[in-house]
Amino acid sequence: QEFEWLKKTILQRGDTILRVAQVIVSRQKAFFIDKKRPIKPLTLKEVATEINVHESTVSRAVNGKYLETDFGVFELKKFFTARIPTNGAEQTEDLSADTAKKKLQELVDQEDKSKPLSDQKLVELLKKDEIAISRRTVAKYRDLLGIPSSSKRKRYD
Repeated sequence: QEFEWLKKTILQRGDTILRVAQVIVSRQKAFFIDKKRPIKPLTLKEVATEINVHESTVSRAVNGKYLETDFGVFELKKFFTARIPTNGAEQTEDLSADTAKKKLQELVDQEDKSKPLSDQKLVELLKKDEIAISRRTVAKYRDLLGIPSSSKRKRYD
């Protein structure tokens, strides 16, 4: 009886992981096709609703699990990212936090190192690209990306 129960739970776990992965692949199709690898906003709750399980089940299912592709191995957690509202009327869907972080990194990489961009200036530049985030969020993302403040990025070459 215990063996049958264990066998059933293992099969059920495998089925849950497979269903979660199928939803991730279908929702993040652009990531697997486009060389820029854009990640769309996707939450645990959305996946849970789609496969009819609890959010915590999805969280446990993706924890410590990886997806192997032709271009690398990715932790399933990577495909879950927050949604950032856009301020442009032509934008049909929300952007992911991952997209905002990539754009922030690009702006800092391209800045004049003798006059680095302040967090407020970064907010304004991101707004021009239809990414509406606050100065505090810019500072948080900057910290997560390991980018120092503008005063510490200044170079006197």
